[in-house]
Amino acid sequence: MRDALIVSVLSLIPRNHVTRVLGWCARWRLPAFLERWLLAWFIRHYRVNTDELEMPVSAYPSLEAFFTRRLKDGARPLCPDKDAVVSPADAVLVAAGRVCRDRIPQSGSQMVDVRRLLGGDHPFEGGAYAVLYLSPPDYHRVHSPVAGAVARWHYVPGTLFPVFRASAERVENLFARNERLVTWLDTAVGRVALVMVGAFGVGRITTPYMNLVTNTGGRETDVEPDKPPTFDKGAEIGCFHLGSTVILFFEPDKVQIETAVGKKVKVNARIGGVVG
Repeated sequence: MRDALIVSVLSLIPRNHVTRVLGWCARWRLPAFLERWLLAWFIRHYRVNTDELEMPVSAYPSLEAFFTRRLKDGARPLCPDKDAVVSPADAVLVAAGRVCRDRIPQSGSQMVDVRRLLGGDHPFEGGAYAVLYLSPPDYHRVHSPVAGAVARWHYVPGTLFPVFRASAERVENLFARNERLVTWLDTAVGRVALVMVGAFGVGRITTPYMNLVTNTGGRETDVEPDKPPTFDKGAEIGCFHLGSTVILFFEPDKVQIETAVGKKVKVNARIGGVVG
């Protein structure tokens, strides 16, 4: 009931503008004693594992800096299996299967239009997909599930509904309406699409391969780089400046997702394998 009310209220407000304000607040450097109190509350409330942090908690100057934290070396070892497809995020696998009739499940009876989500035609009909939800305490950097080169990237400005389950069950085509960045990779298993979906309070997405910060009033952008950046399996490919959703797509008969829906996964852990 509470979640439904939240979704109803958020449908009436300028979500993108409010999200920008929330982002500014998260980046604001509070007096040191207030920042320590805020981070201590957040860590305690969400049970964040501080043993794996790259730096001491006291070294993070703002809430956003803590959200975008890196982890110490070895905290997310790469699965050694050569055929492994690895998780791009610390997240819950909320849906997985095969793209059917250009649709994938969103939540409950809601479906997502894949053409609308990706911004046009795609080679993924009949191929595998995986939807991963990042919650507030999660590590918020996103990594490449396989090795590949960025053949194309497509930034789509949009609205910013929250992406928790109650919202996904009520907002039609939520993932295809929200602001998002689609990274198209050329890989040994064919074309792969990695979609980073923004959300209310989480509109800001950045990547190491180009100078883009989402939810800053930019226009839709679709680029095929002259010199495609390359990424090893497990390399960092993007960052949410809070939490949200990652959606993976693979061409037919290339990859099988093995992890059970509902399971918590970690970056660089095996979630699937190459077929054949």
